[in-house]
Amino acid sequence: MDVRRIPTEPFDDQRPGTAGLRRKVRRFRQPHYLENFLQAVFDAAGDFRGQVLVAGGDGRFWNAEALAVLFRVAAGNGVRRMIVGRGGMLSTPAASHLIRTRGAAGGFLLTASHNPGGPDGDFGVKFDTANGGQAPESLTDAVWRRTLELREYRVAEVGRLDLDRPGVQQAGPMEVEIVDPVADYAALMERLFDFDRIRSLLASPGFRLRFDALNAVTGPYAVEILERRLGAPPGSVVNAVPLPDFGGLHPDPNPVDAAHLVDWMNGPDAGDLAAASDGDGDRNMIVGRGMVVSPGDSLAVLAEHAGKVPGYAAGLAGVARSMPTTRAVDRVAADLGIPCYETPTGWRYFCNLLDAGLIDLCGEESFGTSSSHAREKDGLWAVLFWLNLVAATGRPVTRLVEDHWRRFGRHAFCRHDWFIPDGEAAARVMAGLEERLATLAGQEIAGTRVTTADSFTYLDPVDGSASAGQGIRVFLEDGARLVYRLSGTGTEGATLRIYLERYLAPDASHAGDGPALTASLGHAAAELARIGELAGVHEPAGVI
Repeated sequence: MDVRRIPTEPFDDQRPGTAGLRRKVRRFRQPHYLENFLQAVFDAAGDFRGQVLVAGGDGRFWNAEALAVLFRVAAGNGVRRMIVGRGGMLSTPAASHLIRTRGAAGGFLLTASHNPGGPDGDFGVKFDTANGGQAPESLTDAVWRRTLELREYRVAEVGRLDLDRPGVQQAGPMEVEIVDPVADYAALMERLFDFDRIRSLLASPGFRLRFDALNAVTGPYAVEILERRLGAPPGSVVNAVPLPDFGGLHPDPNPVDAAHLVDWMNGPDAGDLAAASDGDGDRNMIVGRGMVVSPGDSLAVLAEHAGKVPGYAAGLAGVARSMPTTRAVDRVAADLGIPCYETPTGWRYFCNLLDAGLIDLCGEESFGTSSSHAREKDGLWAVLFWLNLVAATGRPVTRLVEDHWRRFGRHAFCRHDWFIPDGEAAARVMAGLEERLATLAGQEIAGTRVTTADSFTYLDPVDGSASAGQGIRVFLEDGARLVYRLSGTGTEGATLRIYLERYLAPDASHAGDGPALTASLGHAAAELARIGELAGVHEPAGVI
């Protein structure tokens, strides 16, 4: 095998975030930049000579070029076979499933998830391990250290490949297998959910579904499953064709970036269920008539009614949520008599719990939900789960949520995103809060008092590892909670996320949306953190 060793110099900005490395496209396109990062992963993750890896992307701008680089570096590092979705496309949950079912040693996902695409947009690379889950913190730290000392990378020429032709092609010393990116995933969904019941629901007079793929990778999956296999009318899936720039849409399924869906469900011509997914297909937003279902409520309702879905009828071993996610599912878990785990943000923290069989459902506040069927969050799976519940209970989305509130109370939720151009100023805000943690108890805030405040440290119950500095929690006397955390998914500046949670008892009025019900908490949280004073920013860039 003719392997070339290419001299290089380290880049100082290749530390992976919670889901891989994300940077502007223009940064990734610099000479040696992608090659360096890929080589660092190969060096840190182990010997992949003779192994099989999975690869694919969300189809954003530069996807094909990045795959060509990956093939050369993989061949240079002795990989025996790459399994790739046709056209270079694979949703993140489908890739996770493919890694697991094909016994691959891992996989590379070319995606920046919910970040914008196009020549001026973002690109990203993450590595999933053999369990189909995101690389653990120990591995991403090792990758980062390796990027700082790298002096060469290895490549082998692979020739021209036709990524649209299914089957095995020889790529120099390596084989590349092109597979249908949808088939295996769709078959898995049929095993988990009652397709006959969902098919009857979608065929019932007047029932209308709209799934918005936001011109991202989930489009072909949704068309195949929702329209072809389940019989939803053609056109139920909108923006279904993946485009390099997502057709100018922002592929983030939230009430701001998918406001058109919310407007439709609030209007006189509203359907029965609307949903959206993101760039790589791992996030979801569920919308009922007049209601956007908050991620915390979604996880809680799925857990409450999981026994009505074939794949979970045997019961749940446990549930888990990320620390910023509302504590709604905690109450359901207590009622079911099962454990509920609180983890840091980042799907990788759920993987140990899933692999150990401690949980079957998990979710995070950033519109991510999934289960033991994969080791990544899964947007279309969540939509099918909700359709199955509507079909099994005969209750629409809004009523399922409101019935949950009447039983367990409502955890009203909102997230304020403070974009701070100066990353050092953002760090000063967090450091200032850390320094005052011990003095916050008893302080009056938003008409109540602080009971406790801490910096969250997670102790993994499976391997005993500790992850410190995962965000600041402030608990209030009336049951409310504030959470502060710097985002790990941006590519410029820094985003300080403030998560607001207010509890309303089962017999209280539950009227109002999350932003309105938590508005006073938002003002108090900004003052408490002294954002204006320390960072010179006086309004959040986004309220979700």
